[in-house]
Amino acid sequence: MSLKNRLFVLLLGLPLLLLSGLTGIALHLESEHRRQVLHERLATAVDLLAPELNAALAEEDHPALETVAGRLLDLEEIRAVGIRDATGTPRLELGRLRAAPLPVDEGEVHLDTDGSLWRLQAPLSAGAADRPTPTWLELDIDAMPLVLDHYRRLASAGLGLLVAGLLLWLIAYITSRRLIAPVQAADRALERLANGDHPPPLTCASPPELARLAERVNALSDHLDHARDEVQRQIEQTTAELQESMETIEVQNIELDMAHRRALEASRIKSEFLANMSHEIRTPLNGIIGFCRLLGRSRLEPRQREWLDHVHRACDNLLMLVNDVLDFSKLEAGRLELEHVPLDMVMLVDEVLALQAPQAHQKDLQLIGLVYDDVPVTLSGDPLRIRQVLTNLVNNAIKFTERGEVIVRVMVEQAEPGRVTLRVSVSDTGIGLSPESRQRLFQAFRQADPSHSREFGGTGLGLTICRQLVEQMGGEIGVESEPGEGSTFAFTLALEGDESRERPPELQLSGETVLLDEPHPATRRALHHLLTRWGARVIDAGQPPNRECSPALLVAGLPHQALDAAGLATWQRRLDTIACPALLLANTSPLDLPLLVPPRGGEVLSKPLSRVALMEAVQRQLGGDLSPTRPASGAEAEDETGPLRLLVVDDTESNRVLLRELIQRPGIEVELAASGEEALAMAQERRYAMVLMDIRMPGMDGVETTRALRRLQGAWNHLPIIAVTAHVLENERQRLLANGLDDVLIKPLAPQDLAELLQQHLDLPALPLPEADATPPAQTADDGELAVVDLDLGTRLAGGREPLARELLARLSGSLQDSEREIREALERQDDEALLDAIHALNGACRYCGAPRLALLAETLETRLRSRGREGVTPLLDDLFAAMAGLRDWQANQPSSTTKATASSASSVNDK
Repeated sequence: MSLKNRLFVLLLGLPLLLLSGLTGIALHLESEHRRQVLHERLATAVDLLAPELNAALAEEDHPALETVAGRLLDLEEIRAVGIRDATGTPRLELGRLRAAPLPVDEGEVHLDTDGSLWRLQAPLSAGAADRPTPTWLELDIDAMPLVLDHYRRLASAGLGLLVAGLLLWLIAYITSRRLIAPVQAADRALERLANGDHPPPLTCASPPELARLAERVNALSDHLDHARDEVQRQIEQTTAELQESMETIEVQNIELDMAHRRALEASRIKSEFLANMSHEIRTPLNGIIGFCRLLGRSRLEPRQREWLDHVHRACDNLLMLVNDVLDFSKLEAGRLELEHVPLDMVMLVDEVLALQAPQAHQKDLQLIGLVYDDVPVTLSGDPLRIRQVLTNLVNNAIKFTERGEVIVRVMVEQAEPGRVTLRVSVSDTGIGLSPESRQRLFQAFRQADPSHSREFGGTGLGLTICRQLVEQMGGEIGVESEPGEGSTFAFTLALEGDESRERPPELQLSGETVLLDEPHPATRRALHHLLTRWGARVIDAGQPPNRECSPALLVAGLPHQALDAAGLATWQRRLDTIACPALLLANTSPLDLPLLVPPRGGEVLSKPLSRVALMEAVQRQLGGDLSPTRPASGAEAEDETGPLRLLVVDDTESNRVLLRELIQRPGIEVELAASGEEALAMAQERRYAMVLMDIRMPGMDGVETTRALRRLQGAWNHLPIIAVTAHVLENERQRLLANGLDDVLIKPLAPQDLAELLQQHLDLPALPLPEADATPPAQTADDGELAVVDLDLGTRLAGGREPLARELLARLSGSLQDSEREIREALERQDDEALLDAIHALNGACRYCGAPRLALLAETLETRLRSRGREGVTPLLDDLFAAMAGLRDWQANQPSSTTKATASSASSVNDK
């Protein structure tokens, strides 16, 4: 508060406040006095007239009663008079009396002074012995004159206070002006001195204190003038010396700035050019690749097919190059590309903890990784970036923790079809963070405390990079901490995966008893849960011993103080008394493990212990069956002496038969399912090494069937399921992979593609490929279009088996009538989904048959229907129906022997 305001408060505010308080008290006392006077007047009047009213009531003289009551109305304040008996019945009422209840106390006078209208109630004796209850006299009293008089006094007092305030303000103003004016003049002079001006000298006025202030301000002004002149001389001298250098530097800066601008513009133009050209080149290149695939299905001469293969390979190489250029332009623009590959959170966490273990061993910190059971086994994401974030957080936790533990937890926060959101947290018992430190923690080059960079090292970039990576992966990162109570860093990850595919137990024990002696509470709880989940009966070392159930295995954690000579000797004596194998866990590096020899067998392991290492150690000591945690190979899927069994699921009979003929050989059995429901029923009864799954099927489609198979658990969690479809775009391919399928193959399948598939997923040797005869010159129809039937093409698609090719053509011809009917019905109903199903089924059926004209039309129709809708396929429907009729005519003209041969071939195939 300024000096002027303080003077005003002292000279104006305090006296005025005191006067206001005294005036308010006086007005209140005066008002109470006037109310008391009125009360006494009324009471006196009632006391004087009460005998007369009692007499009139006793004699029941109503005129006399009115006369006496009227005398009360003569009083100025009384507005109405009434007399009521004890039951509330009015005996007399002069004026308009308000309704009010009778008092409870019969012998007392009641006066209600609320508001401006009072009510007085006085008891009157009835005067008769048979009516002892009193009669009440009621008066309505107008107290408004009192209120008005009170307000008049308030107005007078306020006017007096206003006049007093004006006088006090005038006194305060004159006083403050005499005192404040010299101070303000000194303030203005100092302000001008601070701004570099030269103020005029101040006059030395009274009082003496202000005069001394003015003298000192004048002296300061003179001193600053001399200092300013000296500095100015030095500046002029320095400026003259640096003028030439400044001009040179300015020219260089201008040149550098222009060069920098040109470089930025060139880089921007290059990035835009690379991105735009990549997209522009990919569009026609995809069209060229698509038409090359269509052309490859037609009848070509060997030389033409060789040329087409060269064109196809060149297009693939060019597309790969364009994709690389596009990725490079994105990297230059700062857009990091994330991978989407299968990952296992248990293995990832174990790897991170294993890498950080040496630092934890130096501080004797307990490292624990807890991946909850509801986390799916296989997820899809970028393991490199997740490992980078997790490593940084664990490293920071170890760095800022001197004693205690560091725990990594992975749990499912949210699950939806095809997508799982994980919450990964890293908790420590370190120094903790203050609220101010948490606010600047994720900023670049900033640490929680400036001294941390000297004490613990680091640049302050790690958490900033973690935040950017987590946000780019679609998650969030945060921290909860209090000083001295440790910290918990947590981030979320949105990964692709099947939420229903929970992690199965890695080991199946048969109820063996395991004695658990682990001093660290968190490690003890984790081991207890894991061993129990594996089927063991866990007994804590603190429980009373059970003589009837001796342990089959001891799992014990060695405390740090037990690693000296005395502690090791104590533990060796204890081990000599235990009649079971022992697994000893020491929080030290593998090179520093203590030399303890369990006499009944066992091992000494180093913490942190991965789940796989613990499982293998327990299995070595107790045995047990390993649960399938990886794709089963041929030897694992079936008995060693039994054949390898594959399942083909397709709603088109010709496709099922062809796939069986292409795959089946000695040691391999192929079973067929015509629908997803049938495949699910077969999977519940038998085990398979691989499933070839069609996608678009009536009822349960391929995706729904795959999810149902994965929910069977066991070997189905990792058994390879391959999508076999006739038409798939890149986004559709990614959707299929995200929904649990392991690979996608495009119809028609070449024998070499199947050989690579079996070798990749089942580790089988390559299938022997049939030697195809030289392709004869291409044959065309009379109208110059593709032939209705090309047996050479069909034989090549059937793996070089002409009888099978004829059988497939016969099956296709027999199904055309139903396909045509479904297409026409979908057109009449304007049902685009049903139309796509019918054309997709026809396209898939044509993939393996030597009917190039019908196959090309079906492929074109499906492509147009997906991209343009029903309007895009209408012009080609007549050609499609004509090609279907042409194939039926060709089949009808085939000799009966062919039909018999085909039937025989089909019969032999079905007998296999």
